[in-house]
Amino acid sequence: MNKKIFITGIGTEVGKTIASAIVVEALQADYFKPIQAGDLEYSDTDKVQELISNTKSKFHKNSYALHTPMSPHAAAEIDGITIEIDKIKIPQGDNHLVVEGAGGLLVPLNNEDTILDLIDHDYHVIVVSRHYLGSINHTLMTIRILKEKGLNVSVIFNGEDHKTTQDIIKRMTDINVIGRIDEEPYFDKAVVKEYAELFRDKLQSI
Repeated sequence: MNKKIFITGIGTEVGKTIASAIVVEALQADYFKPIQAGDLEYSDTDKVQELISNTKSKFHKNSYALHTPMSPHAAAEIDGITIEIDKIKIPQGDNHLVVEGAGGLLVPLNNEDTILDLIDHDYHVIVVSRHYLGSINHTLMTIRILKEKGLNVSVIFNGEDHKTTQDIIKRMTDINVIGRIDEEPYFDKAVVKEYAELFRDKLQSI
């Protein structure tokens, strides 16, 4: 059965795109970033495509490609448009699909909808958690919101090993941990492939 995986973060700049590349490579999945805000000349789709080695994955066009690196609702306003959630069509196909969100769960898309409203009940959600002062609170809130919606949730930790942070998150949520991405000096196809092989069994079992 094909998996639909939504990758969200506990905030911005926590490593969602690297995690997405690893999951895409591990499952040879297709990739879709519904909303890109800023960096259109080198988008997250471009970055993931550059980091994977397999030839099976397909990369789908953004539903919205906005010019300003801001919250989607504000970036859309600058571009003179309004994001309409029913115009975000999830690609259909015969392969696993990885969907990457923007920022955290409650990032607004317009005056009513947030990233959370893009996540259907049949997704498995992977939360990317990076340690910083306040990250435990942000991680626990993110996981609680997703579980209250009845979603299946796992976590990927990103960055240096902070055992006390990771242990309390696991203890308080009983969450499935896919693994941890270390603070690597760089990420290229070889590094992403190593993590893909390391995480593959757990990703296949979710």
